[in-house]
Amino acid sequence: MAQEDQEAEEEAERQADEEAEAERQAEEEEAAAEAEREAEAEREAEEEAEREAEEERQAEEEEAEREAEEEREREERTAEEEAAEPDETSGQRNARSSAESYLNYTSFSRQGLIEQLEFEDFSRDDAEYAVDNVGVDWYEQAELSAQSYLDYASFSLQGLIDQLIFEGFTPEQAEHGANEAY
Repeated sequence: MAQEDQEAEEEAERQADEEAEAERQAEEEEAAAEAEREAEAEREAEEEAEREAEEERQAEEEEAEREAEEEREREERTAEEEAAEPDETSGQRNARSSAESYLNYTSFSRQGLIEQLEFEDFSRDDAEYAVDNVGVDWYEQAELSAQSYLDYASFSLQGLIDQLIFEGFTPEQAEHGANEAY
């Protein structure tokens, strides 16, 4: 019986060793599988980061191209404007500068601005040149003037139109300005 006990004990040890070996192998396989999953996740993260970097680079290139195109267009417009503009006399340049200053301060009709420049002793020709070359929207000026009147006084619609015409706006400009501000 001692031999049987010893054989049974050896068999139990062998089974325990086999189970321990099987468990160790299972743990190693699980660890290898986990390492592979982590490596795959890392590869995917790197690929995603590369995709994002490429998209960002492309967006930056597109933005740079757009800005370069806008700059080229600005330069072309400037060149065209310079080529189209005749050389100004000093009187025309000064009258234009004065007109721009007035328009930055308050609204004017075309006629009212010409008269203001003439009051400053600019010639009629220089005053007309100036108001024709400041790039102003006279309808917008009529709106601003109408709003200015309404800010400090009450007017009927027709009274406001009449006031704008008195200021030198055309009837169409006066009606537009009054209707927009009223």
